Amino acid sequence: MRIHPLIRLAACALILLATALSAGLGASAHPEDEMCAPGSDMDPELCRALAQIDNAEAPLTAEALLINTDRTLLGNTAFFVRAGIGHILPGGLDHILFVLALFFAVRKFGPLALQISIFTLAHSASLALAAAGFVNVPGEVVEPLIAASIAFVALENIFFRSITAWRPFIIFGFGLLHGLGFAGFFLEQDLPNGLFWSSLIGFNIGVELGQLSVVLLAWLALNWFFKARWYRAVIVIPASLLIAGIGLWWAVERVAGAF
Repeated sequence: MRIHPLIRLAACALILLATALSAGLGASAHPEDEMCAPGSDMDPELCRALAQIDNAEAPLTAEALLINTDRTLLGNTAFFVRAGIGHILPGGLDHILFVLALFFAVRKFGPLALQISIFTLAHSASLALAAAGFVNVPGEVVEPLIAASIAFVALENIFFRSITAWRPFIIFGFGLLHGLGFAGFFLEQDLPNGLFWSSLIGFNIGVELGQLSVVLLAWLALNWFFKARWYRAVIVIPASLLIAGIGLWWAVERVAGAF
C-alpha cells in the first residue's frame, strides 16, 4: 500500500515532536543546579520549589511545580501535554501494547482509524468523569482488567482474520477501562486550584499524541508488508501471541498483588 509522501512527513514530524516533548520532562535531573546558580536572575521562590522537588521522595507533581511560579493557563496546559505524552512514551507500556493489538488487527487505514477513534472517545469520557469525581473505581480492579483487555484483543487477532461485529463494542468498553487507568495517574498530580480543565485537556491531548505516535511508527515500519501473503503468519500472529502473553502475565500478577 502506497502512502503519500506528505503523510509520511507529517507522521515523522508527529513522532519527533512527541519524543522531544516526552524527553523534555526529564531533561535534567537537577534543574535547580542549572537555573539557580549564584548570580542568576531566577526567582528565589522558584529555586526553592525546584530544590524541594528534587530532594523529595514523592513523584514530581503539578502542585509542587506551580508553587509561586505564576504559571499561565497556556503554560499549565503545555506542562500536562508533556505529562500525557510521558505517560504513554515511554511510561505506558500497557497502553502501547493495547494500541498495537488494535493495529495488528487490520491492514487498511479506515478500520484502524475507526478502532482508534472509538478507543479515544471511550477513554476520554471515562478520564473526564473519573477526574471530575463522578466515577471512582479502585485501581486494584482497573489495572488487572486493563491487562486482561490487552490479552483479549491480541487473542482476537489470532483467532479471527478480520474485525468481528462485536469488536467496536469491545474496544469501547476497554477504552472506558483505560480511561480510568489514565485518571488514576492524572489525579495523583495534586492539580492546582483553578486550572483543572486546562490540566485535563492538556493531559488528554498528550495521551492522544503518544498513542498516535505509536500507531504511526508501527504503520511506517510495517505497511510495506501489508500485501505480503506471509504478513499474518510471520508478523501478526507472533506479535499478537507475544502481546497476549504479556497481558495475561500482567493480569495474573496484578490480581495477585491486590491480595
